[in-house]
Amino acid sequence: MKNDRTPIGFQSHDHASCIASALDVAQAECAARRIQFTPVRRRVLEILLESHVALGAYDVLDRLAAEGLGSKPPVAYRALNFLVENGFAHRIERLNAFVACGHPGEAHAPAFLICRACGQVAEAEAPSPIEGAAGFAVETTVVEAEGLCPACQVAAA
Repeated sequence: MKNDRTPIGFQSHDHASCIASALDVAQAECAARRIQFTPVRRRVLEILLESHVALGAYDVLDRLAAEGLGSKPPVAYRALNFLVENGFAHRIERLNAFVACGHPGEAHAPAFLICRACGQVAEAEAPSPIEGAAGFAVETTVVEAEGLCPACQVAAA
């Protein structure tokens, strides 16, 4: 995984290393926090890590059901909620979908760049222009931008 906060998703990178690193971080974080990283939770994270495309809960559920890991919606929702609550995944509000976190185990304020053509989502660092405004302590921000990724811009030209 890159630690320089470069958006991963639209740039070429070692995807196998990206997946392995995220899984290792999740395993280590769960062990350190003494929370269970169950096989279903791990598999849901692997499913999200397979591509940089946001997936809906029912997309994840279809994969779990096909693999014999559960066919009822709570199975997927519980695993996704666990991953989001523990910083291993993010919910993309605009798409009502989920992506694996590009910087698991790190405190950060993500911004999501969503390609309207191919569906890929890149995670970048979101600077907070309102931090400290009027004495307000910002705890959470959600920044989602929709447009065309570099590959889709070339294809559209």
